Amino acid sequence: MAISKDLLEILVCPVCKATLDLKADQSGLKCVECHRVYPIRDDIPVMLVDEAKIEE
Repeated sequence: MAISKDLLEILVCPVCKATLDLKADQSGLKCVECHRVYPIRDDIPVMLVDEAKIEE
């Protein structure tokens, strides 16, 4: 089961409050501003700053 569009519309980056995009491989949510990627585990986004990785 994928992340619902309704959930994607309300989730924002906990650091900079920018919108998040689902990565192409659906492994995480990437912030459009600070480029942090929050992992998705068992179809649940892990929105913890300590769990995020910064990608360019």
